[in-house]
Amino acid sequence: MLENRSARHVFLARHGLADRPSGPGKNADLKAVIDDLGFVQVDSVNTFARAHDLILWSRRQQYRPKALQNLLQRDRQIFEHWTHDAAIIPIDNFGHWRLRFARDQARLSAQWQTARRDDFRSRIDAVLRQISDHGSCTSGDVGADESRGSGGWWDWHPSKTALEYLWRTGQVSVLRRNGFTKVYDLTERVIPAQYLQQRHDPAETINWCCEGALDRLGFATSGELAAFWAIVTPAEARDWCAAALAEGRVIAIDVAGADGTLRRCVAWPDLPDQIHAAPVPRLRILSPFDPALRDRKRAERLFGFHYRIEIFVPATQRKYGYYVFPVLEGDRIIGRIDMKRDAGALVVRAFWPEPGVRLGAGRLQALDQELQRAAVFGGCQDIRLPDDWIKPPSR
Repeated sequence: MLENRSARHVFLARHGLADRPSGPGKNADLKAVIDDLGFVQVDSVNTFARAHDLILWSRRQQYRPKALQNLLQRDRQIFEHWTHDAAIIPIDNFGHWRLRFARDQARLSAQWQTARRDDFRSRIDAVLRQISDHGSCTSGDVGADESRGSGGWWDWHPSKTALEYLWRTGQVSVLRRNGFTKVYDLTERVIPAQYLQQRHDPAETINWCCEGALDRLGFATSGELAAFWAIVTPAEARDWCAAALAEGRVIAIDVAGADGTLRRCVAWPDLPDQIHAAPVPRLRILSPFDPALRDRKRAERLFGFHYRIEIFVPATQRKYGYYVFPVLEGDRIIGRIDMKRDAGALVVRAFWPEPGVRLGAGRLQALDQELQRAAVFGGCQDIRLPDDWIKPPSR
């Protein structure tokens, strides 16, 4: 059995949150961070910092967004595509995404034809021809003669839908971003030849996905393995686990949750013998989409931390705030903070400690120090705190 504290140490170590966030945070060092994580989710919300930037800053506090742009645009060490959501992914793994491309082509062709308005499939060849003949484009550059809807996913005009379909199916790739707007070009003009030429049969990719997910999770159910990259199906992950158990490549292990409940998982055979030291007692502000937290159910089981993003909750019904950041200290999630950039300042609305967390002088000092670091990262000149920013423990 893996007791809960040890499980948290394993999990945080595999997610780059056990050591001090030192290092240059650029070039090869930044690429190594992304390799270790497997991917980093991309998100547009920018109340303080975009999710991908905050994820990387939490692990390398010298990181600045320009370094990620360089990896994508200048060095072609990463590419953008889809896992459970839009993500930046090491370029070395591009060949395994061909299974995702094929599956998305079969699924989206029918699904989007029903969900989107008009016939996007009739515009695919025209959009491809436009990019081939005239070069890279954004979604705003296609379908000039088509009526524009609200811009929401449910109301894309046909050529925008066709362009997104071409990206999801691997025929075009993200060349760069202008601000947060994706600029697309033909995949053969974006992806370096050595990666473009990689081919894997489905069985190889399924094995790669399951092994890679287990490496990064430390222990997992078959469902968690399937959900990690969102390439393999739950049935394929179950079959992989059954075969790996039968062959002795993995072991079954009971992992204790924060409430003591045991959950049967698979792990590499040497996991029980590994000694995972406690994470450094560093306080860090995390993105709501941090890899350690994006699986909300797993985070709640391991840390006893319930989190709900409230962006789509009416303001009067929010328990905390529009976009609230979890706060990690060592191996515990100790609370959540509502903060944003506003007119050159880091404005903190509230901090809610978790039940049982005492805010003594040392912890308050550590939180202040992290806010100071966050202000520097966000380009803020000062920090504004209301008198009543410390709230009663969340329930």
